[in-house]
Amino acid sequence: MATRFEALHNRRAIIDRRKLADALVELLPDSSDVSALRREATAMLKSALETGRREIAARLTANPTRGSETAASYAFLTDQVLRLVYDFSTQRLYPLSNPTAAQRLTLIAVGGYGRGEMAPFSDVDIGFLTPWKQTSWAEQVIESMLYMLWDLGMKIGHSSRSLDDMVRMAKSDLTIRTALLESRFVWGDEALYDEAARRFDDEVMAGTARTFITQKLAERNARHQRMGDSRYVVEPNLKEGKGGLRDLHTLFWIGKYAHQVRTVPELVNKGLLTPEELRQFQKAENFLWAVRCHLHLVTNRAEERLTFDVQREVAERMRYADRPGRSAVERFMQHYFLVAKQVGDLTGLFLAHLDELFAARGRRFGLAGLRRRPRNLGGFLLDRGRLKTPSDDFFEEDPLRLLELFALADKHGLEIHPLTMRQANRDARLIDHAVRRNPKANAYFMDVLTSPRDPETVLRWMNEAGVFGRFVPDFRRVVAQMQFDMYHHYTVDEHTVHAIGLLARIEKGELAEDHPLGTKLMERIVSRRVLYVAVLLHDIAKGRGGDHSVLGAEVAEKLCPRFGLTPAETDMVAWLVRHHLLMSATAFKRDLSDFKTVLDFAEAVQSPERLRLLLLLTVVDIRAVGPGVWNGWKRQLLADLYESAEEVLRLGHKQKGRRERIDVKQAELGRRLGWAQARFAKLVERLPESYWVAEADDIVEANARLMEAADKAHNPLSIAAVPDPERGATLVTVYAADHPGLFYRMAGAIHLAGGNIIDARIHTTRDGMAIDNLLVQDPFGRPFDDPDRLQRLKLTIDDALANRNRLDDRLAARPLPRTRAEAFPIQPVVLIDNKASNRYTVVEVNARDRPALLNTLAHALFQSKVTIHSAHIATYGERAVDTFYLTDLTGDKITSPSRVKTLERLLLEAAGKPAAKVAA
Repeated sequence: MATRFEALHNRRAIIDRRKLADALVELLPDSSDVSALRREATAMLKSALETGRREIAARLTANPTRGSETAASYAFLTDQVLRLVYDFSTQRLYPLSNPTAAQRLTLIAVGGYGRGEMAPFSDVDIGFLTPWKQTSWAEQVIESMLYMLWDLGMKIGHSSRSLDDMVRMAKSDLTIRTALLESRFVWGDEALYDEAARRFDDEVMAGTARTFITQKLAERNARHQRMGDSRYVVEPNLKEGKGGLRDLHTLFWIGKYAHQVRTVPELVNKGLLTPEELRQFQKAENFLWAVRCHLHLVTNRAEERLTFDVQREVAERMRYADRPGRSAVERFMQHYFLVAKQVGDLTGLFLAHLDELFAARGRRFGLAGLRRRPRNLGGFLLDRGRLKTPSDDFFEEDPLRLLELFALADKHGLEIHPLTMRQANRDARLIDHAVRRNPKANAYFMDVLTSPRDPETVLRWMNEAGVFGRFVPDFRRVVAQMQFDMYHHYTVDEHTVHAIGLLARIEKGELAEDHPLGTKLMERIVSRRVLYVAVLLHDIAKGRGGDHSVLGAEVAEKLCPRFGLTPAETDMVAWLVRHHLLMSATAFKRDLSDFKTVLDFAEAVQSPERLRLLLLLTVVDIRAVGPGVWNGWKRQLLADLYESAEEVLRLGHKQKGRRERIDVKQAELGRRLGWAQARFAKLVERLPESYWVAEADDIVEANARLMEAADKAHNPLSIAAVPDPERGATLVTVYAADHPGLFYRMAGAIHLAGGNIIDARIHTTRDGMAIDNLLVQDPFGRPFDDPDRLQRLKLTIDDALANRNRLDDRLAARPLPRTRAEAFPIQPVVLIDNKASNRYTVVEVNARDRPALLNTLAHALFQSKVTIHSAHIATYGERAVDTFYLTDLTGDKITSPSRVKTLERLLLEAAGKPAAKVAA
């Protein structure tokens, strides 16, 4: 460790311990007042500490990628301060003229500080060791030191133990044992520290390597699960997350415990790392430490999560620059994920070595054994159930084996030996143009991609080994590439591989409960491999600038023939990639009860097979975005659009199917209600055709009963709020006399009650009553289901519509929380379309999502003197897309250029951007 600190240049510019020690000796020379001495010494040391931290931060600013040096500098500074505090406490505050054998004390660094690495706001973990039971002198010194360190603003984690206590507790507690494993002498009685180190080696570590390794790997796996179990989450925890610093630390702990090494380079001599892997280890460690130190300095606290709101600033501090198609922050995060992948590769190699060294015969650390032994492995060998090459030049002899390796792993359900993964990673460069054009190589790849078993796992292995990106260079461009938004939870390559895995699970029937329609359609698909290739390529052109759907279709036209697809299959894949966002955009942003919406969609799709394929591609694309994105409401909207479009395609664009569906729905409602014919006919007559198309059977029945009860009781206003787990929201129904401003008041009230509207269907009966159905979620994307919250929701809407309270004042008084969405610069856009519907003007507003946005937009529409017929709210992370179907107060489209311009200006202002220039 001394060597590491000695490598720091101009250490005295960080802190000059000798100069400070002399000053502390001269401090209040005639005083014996402990409090006064400690107060004066603390002030002097605090100034030195702040100066040292400024110096280190300035060095990092000047050389923003020197992470390991910065981490060592903070540890060096801490060492010097602790030594000064120790000497001041033992020499000036509580001096001993003739100490006994029991009055010995040593100060050690443990944990990360023990490794000689610290971030700007890291905790300082220290231990005080005494030979036997602690003396009163040692108690005084330790207490005095801790008070001084706390007064210096240090976050101290400390323990005070005798040598016997240290050994006993290290044996019984894995956390304590790990901390002591990295212990380092800081100051005090060095002979006592040497004795402690010897006893730790002899009495704690001896004979326990296998147990320690097993426990640390189990601890690591539990930590990964807690952190999301992917190194490709787009807001990673760079200390505890998969592929982060803690994984590197775990490798060193295991190597140190197994081989009693003191530094990482010694692992090369023990065979745990090759010289090249040591360079990768140190390079990854340096990068992660640089990011962590910048992150602490940006947030001014011990922050370990690289959230969206700080990623851009850290990227700027580390001097990443924009490139065509990719911003500086996206390039920075891609580098981060590539480093995280490298850490994962190193972990696999460590486990391989540990298997050889410590695992019992025929067993491996935490991995299941092989059930069967396949015979024909094309020259590959089996090693404890894992595929392994017979020689170091096996891939050089025939590079096609790099693809065959993964095809065999998939076919026989085998794992791949980490040393073979290392070999594949090294030899992936052998995949050249000739290999890529080889039909056999492409057949191996397609076998894996379209496997009925577990393509996700094997494709991920192929990606980890670098073979995937070498074989499909277009895919290599999106490896570790993030999209700087709050919608996508994973990098592009991880999202793609996960989507393929979801498709395989739907095909196997494992997700039938979540995706009943998709599961049924998989059985009817003719072009199975077209679908798998389309999922692979749907985001292949992300980060190139321009429309990734259009560019991706061009990539598909180039790649599909190479994969062995026919011209017809190639055309189908290219179409799916070009239009892979069409179905979700139509279902989530448009009114499906407006028949022109369905007609336009069906005209774009043109065939039932395309429709089936597009639905499945849309489903896995949405669900693979991340946890919590898919819900019952999205499933219903996509199913409604599918069924409506299928009907149009089946009937050849005739509209009679629509009338038949309405008749069936009305007949079913009549049967459920059991009303007299005349009474039921009156209800049917009151409601427009669009209502019957828009609403599901259960909602139509609930509406009918609410309207009947309200009319009987002569209630001018009736509100129902019922949790709907199937749709993942609470259905709020309002039945009231229709009047301008009704919707914006409802939206404001729901916001005040803590709700978010995710969809709104607004209907006016032929006798002037409004029957509005809104789907509402709580701030966490769940239904309101608590009875008290439901009652408060209804009362708030009632008060707003009855104008009992001044809604605008209450909204203004409610502070808007600062959201993470503010980290993203989003320019509001208003699109006004008079061609999307035969009856309505369709207005789409794109803006940064924020609380009460819908209320603000609805109020702007009220000011514009227009009638809202339906509202469709879609949220994509930080971006909200709200679509309204409007008419003027006479029921006509809004076509006057001046009215269109005014409407656009008011909506832009409401969305948060003053309209300096608005197109007519």
